[in-house]
Amino acid sequence: MEIYYIDHGIDYLYEHQYPNGEFYCYYAPDDQMKEWCVPDSTVFPASLIAACLLQLRDSAKVKEILSLTAGFLSYQIMRGGVWNFFTKWNPLFKYSPADTDDTVFASYVLKALQVDFTDNSKLLISNRNQSGLFYTWFVLRPTINCSSNYWKIMSRELKRPLKSLLFWFKHESNRNDIDSVVNANILFYFGLNDQTKAVVNYLLEIVEKNKESESDKWYKNPATFYYFLSRNYTTVKELEPAKEPIIKRIYQTARENGSFGNSAFETALAISTLANLNNRDEQMNKAVNFLLKAQCKYGCWERHLFFYSGHKKTVGWGSEEIVTGYCLEALASYRRLLTEN
Repeated sequence: MEIYYIDHGIDYLYEHQYPNGEFYCYYAPDDQMKEWCVPDSTVFPASLIAACLLQLRDSAKVKEILSLTAGFLSYQIMRGGVWNFFTKWNPLFKYSPADTDDTVFASYVLKALQVDFTDNSKLLISNRNQSGLFYTWFVLRPTINCSSNYWKIMSRELKRPLKSLLFWFKHESNRNDIDSVVNANILFYFGLNDQTKAVVNYLLEIVEKNKESESDKWYKNPATFYYFLSRNYTTVKELEPAKEPIIKRIYQTARENGSFGNSAFETALAISTLANLNNRDEQMNKAVNFLLKAQCKYGCWERHLFFYSGHKKTVGWGSEEIVTGYCLEALASYRRLLTEN
């Protein structure tokens, strides 16, 4: 039954990807994106959607989508193998520093597609604080580093010092931001090793103290935190203590109509999280049925903000394409769970 809905969603993404591989994205002030929406040219949506589609790459149309995405991401790469949130033709690209989240997501997608790109592992590892947690931004800091690539990337802001400085005053960002989901994504990219082990304890402490919504400036919805942490569960068994609390908190958001939270987007994240944690019961089946019924006639799901401009949530970014990517991943993950069990 899910196959029809999956194919319909793939058709939508296939028809709505730009010829250059980019996907549409908007910023808006409200979660449902109903007040107003402004188009914004960004790199991140392409990486997010491609990551969602990787387990569906047997589809000919998905292969074409991923091929275009690989070309787009390869073009957007900066020196040293890092990526910016904004595309190179977005006016804000000049002033916004490269960031860890965009870098590990694009790197993960290209690596999964076996596309060569500049090795950025040393650069990422060197971008940590004294506790071993990863900074969100690639910016100048007082540190000893002999890598020329490191200094070329970090000193980029010196080209336009005044406007680069204004970037930090205008936005809710800080040079030394440490964000939980960003660190969870780095753990997923590198796996557990000596350089990432501090991230595990950091994530477990957040779950233990129930501070999910405070732990990241950009991903303010706890469902998003649970989803990105759960991607590590299969390979990082040290995260086992977080499993039951996460499942319990997800089920606290269940509604009579079968959904989790207030949208198809949150429901999709919850389904994928539960599948990643190898948890399935009747409530999950109801959630899948809700998701199937929520699909629009064109094959998409309603847009919803995914990440925000900071703690104040002044604006956030999202689109039908991003939500559709996560709904497709949820259906594919559910189907995989049925097959494995």
